[in-house]
Amino acid sequence: MSNFFHRSIFLLFTAIAIFSAPIAQAQKFPEKPVKLVVPFAAGGGTDILARMIAQKLSEQWGQNVLVDNRPGAGTITGSEIVARSPADGYTLLFTANPHTSNPALLAKLPYDTSRDFTAVSMLVSAPMMLVVNPAVPVQTVQQLIGYAKTNPDALNYASSGNGGPQHLAGELFKFSADINMVHAPYKGTAPALIDLLGNQVQVSFTSLLASEPYLKSGKLKALGVTSLKRINGHPDIPTLSESGLPKFEYLTWYGVFAPGGTSRALLNRIQEDILKALGSPDIKNRIASDGLQSVGSKPDEFESFIRNEIETVKKLVAKAGIKPG
Repeated sequence: MSNFFHRSIFLLFTAIAIFSAPIAQAQKFPEKPVKLVVPFAAGGGTDILARMIAQKLSEQWGQNVLVDNRPGAGTITGSEIVARSPADGYTLLFTANPHTSNPALLAKLPYDTSRDFTAVSMLVSAPMMLVVNPAVPVQTVQQLIGYAKTNPDALNYASSGNGGPQHLAGELFKFSADINMVHAPYKGTAPALIDLLGNQVQVSFTSLLASEPYLKSGKLKALGVTSLKRINGHPDIPTLSESGLPKFEYLTWYGVFAPGGTSRALLNRIQEDILKALGSPDIKNRIASDGLQSVGSKPDEFESFIRNEIETVKKLVAKAGIKPG
């Protein structure tokens, strides 16, 4: 009995030690500099936000959070670095929509998006604006749908590139409204807007930041937003969901991921500190000025969003006949 008792006590304390280790690791984290991999070029919007977050985390943690720009292959180059890193929190990924669209758009990836990454937090999201050239004789989403059905070959919609958020939002709109529009891909938002302003194309889904000057000058008309709630600053513009397309939602987003297998305690610790960073006045002001919405979601919430987004994009790509590259 005595040996059994001692063995039971030993097993109990071993179990406590095993389950306590991740919590202790999270409490001590970080004990050295942290690398934040950004799979986009330096100087862009993603990089700027990543650097602001990195600075705040450095201040909180008392350790440098180093931004490592690794652009290339549609974010795959930088993402692969994180996928192959130890699951200890010292290498993190700061990325955006391509993370969930690449599995559908590319025939082969050097990692498994679901297995090799663990969601930490969605930092911010942004709806897109459904905008039209003023020459299109419509004032509402329903009028645009009616016009497209009456004139099935009249509308072309611009995007910043094949397979990007604007393209996918346009395809989702086509299928949700049961209309036809011809996709016109451009090499970036700027050339797409130029042709939209010139009425070479008639419709586009754009960011608030890109479209705002043209909305104010009357050179573009905004018919709706792609979020489920109306946005601050433009409460007069309805959502597509309330404009006859129930539950229509398509967002651009930025989020942080850790390598697959990172402990829940460590994920929670990093997410809590990200949330504090998002609450700082300078970051709040930057987010608002860029037309973004602060989120700071918990790991489980972000993980659920990512799973759903991957499946949504896969179905959309298959339905639209977009061929994997």
